[in-house]
Amino acid sequence: MGEIFEQKLSVINIGLESFTEPFRNRGVPFVQVDFKPGLNLPPELRERLAANSQVIELANRVAMDRILSARPALVGMGLAGDLIPGMRKTRILHAGPPIEWDRMCGPMKGGIIGALMYEGLAASPEEAERLAGSREIEFSPCHEHASVGPMAGIISASMPVFIVKNEAFGNVAYATQNEGLGKVLRYGAYGEEVIRRLKWMDATLYPVLKRAIEKLGKVDLKAIIAQALHMGDEVHNRNRAATSLLYRALAPAIAETAESPSQAAAVLNFINGNDHFFLNLSMAASKATLQAAQLGEGVEHSSLVLTMARNGTEFGIQLVGTGSTWYTGPAPVPDALFFKGYTKADANPDIGDSAITETAGLGGFAIAASPAIVQFVGGEAQDATNYTLQMYEITAAENNVYQIPFLDFRGTPTGIDVRKVVEKNILPFIDTGVAHKKPGIGQVGAGVLSAPPEPFLKAAEGLARGIRSS
Repeated sequence: MGEIFEQKLSVINIGLESFTEPFRNRGVPFVQVDFKPGLNLPPELRERLAANSQVIELANRVAMDRILSARPALVGMGLAGDLIPGMRKTRILHAGPPIEWDRMCGPMKGGIIGALMYEGLAASPEEAERLAGSREIEFSPCHEHASVGPMAGIISASMPVFIVKNEAFGNVAYATQNEGLGKVLRYGAYGEEVIRRLKWMDATLYPVLKRAIEKLGKVDLKAIIAQALHMGDEVHNRNRAATSLLYRALAPAIAETAESPSQAAAVLNFINGNDHFFLNLSMAASKATLQAAQLGEGVEHSSLVLTMARNGTEFGIQLVGTGSTWYTGPAPVPDALFFKGYTKADANPDIGDSAITETAGLGGFAIAASPAIVQFVGGEAQDATNYTLQMYEITAAENNVYQIPFLDFRGTPTGIDVRKVVEKNILPFIDTGVAHKKPGIGQVGAGVLSAPPEPFLKAAEGLARGIRSS
């Protein structure tokens, strides 16, 4: 015991960093502990989750086995109205949790205006806005129809969609083709050039890709994602490697099946000029992967996050163990690198279904594989590593296929456990694009953010109350 008093004293601070100011001023060494109190879950509900930890852990193991066993593959294409469950001419699908027209943000309204014009339901933006505000058009989340959409996430009946099948379990997810960056529908733009591009994608891009995929039979998306992580992508905000790998897979079949060399060249040039072309497929692959967690029995009390999605007004999550219930909170505005002439004051709050990639252990959770992304906010490569390391603290497993070379090929952190988020007050890290808050303008930057705490706190409460009533 006496040896302790003979050792040199060390200072460890677990409080506010400002408490260390006197030590810093006097050159006294100290250690600042990165500690935050947990989210404020009512004590009786916290105790209920702890008392049922074995039941929850068992459900989580069942769900994680299904998630890690998933085999998402691109197997075909078709029109949304023919394929997506519940789709019809007067229904528009959107990103995030449910929301009505009056509460929608600018870019989502802009995307809907563009979709109504694309469908021929309105001849002008003014007419489209009036129609959208009437009772004649229904709005529904993509996630409630086995679908995902980036940013505004707009899907209408005539839009071509990819068919992504989880070959391990047979479930299917859908996503539109990626338009590229800038003034595009998903960022809320709806001008003449936006509609013209969509019509070209419908008339040329879609049939060429459809024939090529039929020729190949399928494209293994899980293998492409795994390889892309080794090449500097995280397949949310950086898809250059994944798009290149997809290009290599499709190009021979496109050359063989296109109606003319000029048609093949137009499609290949479009994909080649759009580094984000793979984004929609990485989202559909993640959706098909996570859907499997709810297939079958044994997951009724799982605390794993099934969905993270944003509609530009609210950030919503769903849990594997609480069915289709949405838990929501205000969507934050990302920290971003803005295009010239724009600032954070122009930015819309976070929007899109693309956080499904983070939910599946990709995107911001795998950002250590893609450190260049932190340049969006003036960060350093070490910041990317730190973000990923933090995400291991709130997840249930390490991925058995998706690996990060810089971390000695450690599997990406996969399976967000809402209990750990609440206990440790570590919120999921997301990288994202940024839309202008006004409709019709489009993308103004790209950046990063942490999810808001409210949805996770509400989800933990919902899970705890559900266990009590079971």
